[in-house]
Amino acid sequence: MKKQNTFIVAAAVTAAVIAAFWLLLVAPGYTGNEINMPRGVTLQSELSYQLHMITLWICVVIGVIVFSAMFISIVLHRKSKDHEAARFTHSTRAEIVWTIIPVIILVVMAVPATTALVNMEVAPETEMTVKITGFQWRWKYEYIEDGIEFISSLHSESNAARRLISGIDPSAVENYLLDVDNPMVLPANTKVKFLITADDVIHAWWVPALGWKRDAVPGFINEAWTEVLEPGTYRGQCAELCGKDHGFMPIVLKVVPKEEYRDWVRQQQRKMAQEQAGLTDTRKALGHETGDDVQPQTLARVGSGK
Repeated sequence: MKKQNTFIVAAAVTAAVIAAFWLLLVAPGYTGNEINMPRGVTLQSELSYQLHMITLWICVVIGVIVFSAMFISIVLHRKSKDHEAARFTHSTRAEIVWTIIPVIILVVMAVPATTALVNMEVAPETEMTVKITGFQWRWKYEYIEDGIEFISSLHSESNAARRLISGIDPSAVENYLLDVDNPMVLPANTKVKFLITADDVIHAWWVPALGWKRDAVPGFINEAWTEVLEPGTYRGQCAELCGKDHGFMPIVLKVVPKEEYRDWVRQQQRKMAQEQAGLTDTRKALGHETGDDVQPQTLARVGSGK
């Protein structure tokens, strides 16, 4: 009877420890301080989340079994009960069991892991292509099919507030260091291929909601793809230490309905046509005055007012 009561006490202690662990794990989700991995808004991010949860639950089950055995053993086999330890140095059966079981667990975990990796690396038939070029410390986006290109830089408000002598309170700036002047715009429910490279040093294009990141390496092109299911604004950063202003190289991805995206494309094409016309007029004016071909450096100086 005494041994049975001791076992009940040990089981109760174990149950209390497990309950406390789950309270610590779950409570943040109810207080607005979520500590779990975000689901994201793409198929890749959903697969990554499912893989994360499968691995987490496997680890929890293993932890419960191991710690339960440990606590029960501590209580039942403590020295105060004059328990005499077993004297053996080898057990073939135990070694076979603790070898086979981890192998089975790893095989079970490998199936969803391989599925997520293949889905992330092998791009399906995509509907549009965007080339992304990183350089210190901006991003250049080129929409291959639509003939659009622009540069995305840190927003002027964040750029002003980050300076030590600005006198601006960074906490008063909305989306401080995570806002840009020209966000990337993509249509929702559209498979998009990215061609990612760099023009100077290694960068990394990373928007957590997409569920992946890719290095931008000079001289190389890394491919990635995505299909954002929900319209919205998603923010990220350069995830590679690329120089002194690495922390001021944000990414803003704006996903809109397809009709709104087509309107945006037409607006950008008109804007580029107007800018090109302005450059042509400047070239003609300078060429007429000098009688010579105008070099691009001259146009750059004129455009910048120097």
